[in-house]
Amino acid sequence: MLWFGGDYNPEQWPEPVWDEDVRLMAEAGVNLVSVGIFAWATVEPRPGEYDFGWFDRVLDKLAGAGVGASLATMTASPPPWLAARHPETLPQRADGVRLWPGGRQQYCPSSPVYREHAARLVERIAERYGAHPALKLWHIGNEYGCHVRQCWCDVSAADFRRWLRERYGDLDGLNAAWSTTFWSQRYGDWDEIQPPRTAPTFVNPAQKLDFARFSDDALLACYALERDIVRRYTPDVPVTTNFIGLVHKPVDSFRWAREQDVVSLDSYPDPYDPRAHVEAAFGYDLVRAARGGQPWLLMEQAPSAVNWRERNAPKPPGVMRLWSWQAIAQGADAALFFQWRQAAGGAEKFHSAMVPHAGPDSRGFRDVRALGAELGGLAGVAGTRLRADVAIVHDWANWWALESDARPAVLDLLETHRAHYEPLFDAHVSVDVVPVDADLSGYKLVVVPNLYLLADGAAQRLTSYVEGGGHLVVSFFTGIVDECDRVHLGGYPAPLRRVLGLAVEEFHPLPPGGSAEFDGGRGTVWSEWVEPEGAEVVAAFRGGALDGRPAITRHAYGTGVAWYLATRPEPAAMRALLDRVRAGAGAGPVLAGLPEGVQATVRTGPGHSYLFLLNHGAEPATVNLPEPGADLLTDPERPQSTVTLPPRGVAVIRR
Repeated sequence: MLWFGGDYNPEQWPEPVWDEDVRLMAEAGVNLVSVGIFAWATVEPRPGEYDFGWFDRVLDKLAGAGVGASLATMTASPPPWLAARHPETLPQRADGVRLWPGGRQQYCPSSPVYREHAARLVERIAERYGAHPALKLWHIGNEYGCHVRQCWCDVSAADFRRWLRERYGDLDGLNAAWSTTFWSQRYGDWDEIQPPRTAPTFVNPAQKLDFARFSDDALLACYALERDIVRRYTPDVPVTTNFIGLVHKPVDSFRWAREQDVVSLDSYPDPYDPRAHVEAAFGYDLVRAARGGQPWLLMEQAPSAVNWRERNAPKPPGVMRLWSWQAIAQGADAALFFQWRQAAGGAEKFHSAMVPHAGPDSRGFRDVRALGAELGGLAGVAGTRLRADVAIVHDWANWWALESDARPAVLDLLETHRAHYEPLFDAHVSVDVVPVDADLSGYKLVVVPNLYLLADGAAQRLTSYVEGGGHLVVSFFTGIVDECDRVHLGGYPAPLRRVLGLAVEEFHPLPPGGSAEFDGGRGTVWSEWVEPEGAEVVAAFRGGALDGRPAITRHAYGTGVAWYLATRPEPAAMRALLDRVRAGAGAGPVLAGLPEGVQATVRTGPGHSYLFLLNHGAEPATVNLPEPGADLLTDPERPQSTVTLPPRGVAVIRR
């Protein structure tokens, strides 16, 4: 089945409201709720004193109504008594400022005291509810790294030094990796090493990179501690935690996905952004690919407005339905919301909910109920998968390194990804967003935007991919440094010179708002002095210091082809270039002849498939089907050759 529901926080309401909640859940078709996420202070009001009676009654009511529980471990926000008794558990910023209770996530990830108290609570929860009939899924923590992404306190400093010893073995290895002969930074004792706290000028970039790695590991260790506890009690119950945002910089989703049974994502596109669905699509393609195409869970979305932007737009009629179906179309097996009932108090009281302040007699709840009925009628979609011919490579270590200090220009990696992803999305091409160590052999085209940090092994995989017949597109400022942020010597991009058939001698970043003309288009953001070494010059710069130098090249290598972009083509030129490259690679659209604004995906299972059509445009759109099929949402008994989608319309065709 497809899961439908949201975060349920009964502790915010008097007990008589719970019966109405359960009745309305049944009415809306809810079959899964995330429960207990912020209940630590309520179930453990004082250290070691537990009150689970009220929570027993909540789970019993859910089970009696046929509603499953995505049961949280309750550790996402420690109770105030923990900080009062153990202030050393509180996190600290790089400038030394301590972060206090009053919000949420006020814990240092490295704190052994926090971990001890969290583990004790999780042990009690798993022991008590491991056999409860409502339990369907374990929800570990919540939105790791949302507010405390890194901690610079003394506890973290000691943990960082331990982590560095494990990574490098000895100080000679660390000093070499960090290039500490620069600026007299050489370390003679482990205790001399601190986190990259606020300094007079640029902090050592390799130190910052390793601290980002360490901080991700510290958060992951908190997750793994709790996961291992619940697995001891319930080895057959799947485990997840929810990634925050479409792509969240502090947490390496690819590494974390390997530690979960199913990947979950919180997604909050901005209704004011007419292209918000494209940004969302990128995140969905990443979490789906994070576990090799396995269906994932949309754990949170807003039924309407959020409360944390400068201007919080409600979702216009039809958008909540459209964006929920978009997640399903891109591989999700769940459409869940934050939250079930809109809070009367607290920081998120103006965040929309499935049951709004207006109550169930409202447009919001009627829309929720209608969506639940639609999802409930398409149980066969669950478990089906997408297949993509194109991959975009994303790497967290590269992200941390690329956006560090003292680079030739300030680059925004997600903006760069979007510039490469949007032309593929608009061409109706299915894409996987994959890690740098992914198996690329099944893709017809691989796109590499700004992979500044590139280890030799990853470079060899890209080279072998092209040599074996693959088509590769590489954008500027790629292959510059190794995994320790040390420059690959021998000319940029040293590990890829052979496959690209060129050398880059000098970077020419463009000024804000500046551009560089080239044959057939205009580039933005960046330009480079490129020397061909076998590559064909497809387009050359025109005018300025780079007049006549290559802007776009193509190099036949082995049985494949490698393209290089020494600038960022403007959108029309990027679309034309990627269309050309795709044609050569044989990577076509999901469905030919689609109107502008219509998204198409196909999910396939044993013996059948589903074609999803979503109209993100403001005008009706007619789609010609490759073979007659019935729209399961409107007229499941009548096959038709064309489908007309109203604005924000959705169709699901079983094939």
